[in-house]
Amino acid sequence: MFPQNRPPAPLQPPPGSSASVVAAAAAAAAAASGTPQSLKLTYPETLDRIKEEFQFLQTQYHSLKLECEKLATEKTEIQRHYVMYYEMSYGLNIEMHKQTEIAKRLNVICAQLIPFLSQEHQQQVVQAMERAKQVTMGELNASIGVRGLPPLPHSVSLGLRNPLAMQGAYPPGAFGLPPPGVNGDLPGAASYGAGLHLVSPQMNGAAAAAAAAAAGYGRSPVSPHPHMRVPGLPASLQSAASGKPAYSFHVSADGQMQPVPFPPDALLGPGIPRHARQIHTLNHGEVVCAVTISTSTRHVYTGGKGCVKVWDISQPGSKSPMAQLDCLNRDNYIRSCKLLSDGRTLIVGGEASTLSIWDLATPTPRIKAELTSSAPACYALAISPDNKVCFSCCSDGNIVVWDLHNQTLVRQFQGHTDGASCIDISNDGTKLWTGGLDNTVRCWDLREGRQLQQHDFTSQIFSLGYCPTGEWLAVGMESSNVEVLHVSKPDKYQLHLHESCVLSLKFAYCGKWFVSTGKDNLLNAWRTPYGSSIFQSKESSSVLSCDISPDDQFIVTGSGDKKATVYEVIY
Repeated sequence: MFPQNRPPAPLQPPPGSSASVVAAAAAAAAAASGTPQSLKLTYPETLDRIKEEFQFLQTQYHSLKLECEKLATEKTEIQRHYVMYYEMSYGLNIEMHKQTEIAKRLNVICAQLIPFLSQEHQQQVVQAMERAKQVTMGELNASIGVRGLPPLPHSVSLGLRNPLAMQGAYPPGAFGLPPPGVNGDLPGAASYGAGLHLVSPQMNGAAAAAAAAAAGYGRSPVSPHPHMRVPGLPASLQSAASGKPAYSFHVSADGQMQPVPFPPDALLGPGIPRHARQIHTLNHGEVVCAVTISTSTRHVYTGGKGCVKVWDISQPGSKSPMAQLDCLNRDNYIRSCKLLSDGRTLIVGGEASTLSIWDLATPTPRIKAELTSSAPACYALAISPDNKVCFSCCSDGNIVVWDLHNQTLVRQFQGHTDGASCIDISNDGTKLWTGGLDNTVRCWDLREGRQLQQHDFTSQIFSLGYCPTGEWLAVGMESSNVEVLHVSKPDKYQLHLHESCVLSLKFAYCGKWFVSTGKDNLLNAWRTPYGSSIFQSKESSSVLSCDISPDDQFIVTGSGDKKATVYEVIY
């Protein structure tokens, strides 16, 4: 069968098989080492080697699988801890905000009561407050620990200020960007001062009576005129004698604050309302961040999430929207809407880079133009008196000037270092006032295109209004203060009836009064400029926006409980 004298060839594995590869590798290794090839693998040996390799790889696979499952479990645990720490951090932020509110209310209470103390007691109180400001957290925790109470977190600050030297210097809160996210109300601080009554034995009878009234003794029910003058008391104490703490202060050029003695006609005379009554509730269905009322007072426009709804308020009874203008994406809020004076055009801005211009004269309102800027959002709008120019406050701090006829961007005012949040224009169309989240209010010359004035504050600016008479500017702040500034003199007034940030503000067209709304659910009406309280309305949620009709007969508010409210002003 075989040739003579020739041994049979050894059994070779098929080319390309695993055994062939292993054998070739062994031969190559032997050749490289200079030794003759001695490893000869049979089929069974090759299969055993492959089996061993497979088992080894399978063991490695199971090991890696277990390691992967362990890492997945650790990832889940880390995520759980992250959520837990986030919730703890959020809760701590809320507690810090509450502590700030308490400190702020203490500042207000001290500022109201100290002027009624004798000079000696004023100095004692101021010195005590100065000592309190210097207490370290270690000393405070040690003092609290003696009483067996849990220590305060080290991040909580008392934030006390000297009320005799304040000039709008209350600690700013932590709200940051203005609404719409304000329909979830944080607890107010109105009751933090309850039970605090300081009546000095050194006071004379009139001063003691005034201080007792300021602290709340013998308080009478709220009336439309809570600040009528009482004969026989010094002028400086009249504001406290009516049953409310002093809330309006004149701030001199050197920063000294004094309670305002209201004149006898503060709440009397033509053009001064007596009160306001609610006549309509407009159920928008989303948080209402913007409202405006037409010149004819027939239509109200409410801006919420993604759309503006149009309401006819000329007739009594329940209301449903007569039209809906879909302006933005469904999840983006309308932040401002303004009507041209002819009532035929509406301009809408919000959480988008585009303003939409609506033609209301057609049977079905339609978009007739869009204006696009580089900023991601518009916080407020203003229209020039001649209806030719629109001004938009942008989230990047710029004030964009639009030509409405040609629908083009013609100029940008740059100066705010954070978002520009509010705006108003003078009646003659020559000056523009803007407020920002950079704690400044700026005045711009529209003829020369430059900044004229800058007023710096210690709080973010959420709202402002320019008096039609051209002398006063009212500013609503995150710190809960309303400040009324004379535009050409250092005089100003500081008003303290709001308990949380002031979200919107609007002057009556007669200029004799203005309204402000806040996160404390309040609508306040004030006398220009010294801030005598005309009337007050408490709504069920944060009041984010407001407008007054051109005839000063109606007020419209938009709130966090997804509705707008229409008030009739009673004279």
